[in-house]
Amino acid sequence: MEAAGLGLFMISACVFTTVIEHPGSPIRQWISNALVRRMMIGIAMGLTAIGLIYSPWGKQSGAHLNPSVTVTYLRLGKLTPTDAFFYVLAQFAGAAAGVLVSAVLLNPWISHPAVNYAVTVPGRSGTLAAFAAELLISFLLMTLILVASNGKSFPAFTGILSGILLAVYITLEAPLSGMSMNPARTLGSALLSHVWKEWWLYFTAPPIGMLAAGELYRWRRGSSCVICAKLHHQNQKRCIFRCGFREMAKVGSREELHVGGERRARIDDLRDD
Repeated sequence: MEAAGLGLFMISACVFTTVIEHPGSPIRQWISNALVRRMMIGIAMGLTAIGLIYSPWGKQSGAHLNPSVTVTYLRLGKLTPTDAFFYVLAQFAGAAAGVLVSAVLLNPWISHPAVNYAVTVPGRSGTLAAFAAELLISFLLMTLILVASNGKSFPAFTGILSGILLAVYITLEAPLSGMSMNPARTLGSALLSHVWKEWWLYFTAPPIGMLAAGELYRWRRGSSCVICAKLHHQNQKRCIFRCGFREMAKVGSREELHVGGERRARIDDLRDD
């Protein structure tokens, strides 16, 4: 499910980038403003992410779709090392497969330099700015996920908030780093484009940023405040994680039994009287 989810995300990224950025596309010819075109891609990718998070598979796998998210939840104690390993492996495989399918479906347009397999590379501001930008946006996204998913008011809206933030990032941050936040996403595009420019920063900045967000959240709130590793848990899908909702349900059941027992005892006493 994680592999398929990220694979579909990469297909969507390649399709929308090709349709909007290829010089032969009517949209590219009609809209000359690069900011507007990035906003269109951002909205499309934000909606894609939201759809995947709230899909039946996303509800079951947790919709990490990013090794950095998985590693952070591993650090926070919500995954076993074995599950985390296979999640990361599936995410890399899914990203590569998604770009490969896109290359078949969109050949030859996807290889045009304006599209180039939706590759992520540093912008004109340079490598240091790209690294800092990837670090910051990854930190903010993971902070949003942890605050929203573990809060009382917005847990069901975590996926929507994440999708909105993703759209904003693509619109405003993409000129700095290409907007990756995801080592698997970068690798998937690089494998077919053969563009490995400063690839290391996309394998370091996102996990560092998300791990830092996890550590700050745990320092401020405590590890017990991280309830589960799902972006959307308000569903009936089976949970494979070290899930705090199960413990909460058990405590609730015990309290209900205790209260029910006390009520029955009082009723019996009244009957005896």
